[in-house]
Amino acid sequence: MPLDAQHGWARERIVSGLEILELLCAEFTLTPLDGRGSAPAELFAVDGGPERVGVVRSVTAPFCGACDRVRLTADGQVRSCLFAHQEHDLRTPLREGASDAELAARWRAAMWGKHAGHGIGDLGFLQPDRPMSAIGG
Repeated sequence: MPLDAQHGWARERIVSGLEILELLCAEFTLTPLDGRGSAPAELFAVDGGPERVGVVRSVTAPFCGACDRVRLTADGQVRSCLFAHQEHDLRTPLREGASDAELAARWRAAMWGKHAGHGIGDLGFLQPDRPMSAIGG
């Protein structure tokens, strides 16, 4: 995922979700499990179960259309997408005594500004400045 602290992620080094599944299927029988909903991982029973494996293919098979995820960072920033470049500050208004209604309005504004997709497949994609460890995940 393009959220590494060194910013060394490179599109040409991606192991696609399809490649991961092909490698797993060469060794195991994977049976898709229902009920993914908006979860990032596609779940599969391994060799009939009970073992399961989840594959997150957010880079090569985006699930943005079904995503309902949001992050609140440890320093009080709301991120509507892991790959977002914009964050919405809740810490400052909270410390300044903002009401619940004001905080809820800020949260809604962050969600209404959520992009339709993360844009990783776009040639002009830029990796977010903050690594996954600073975002929370």
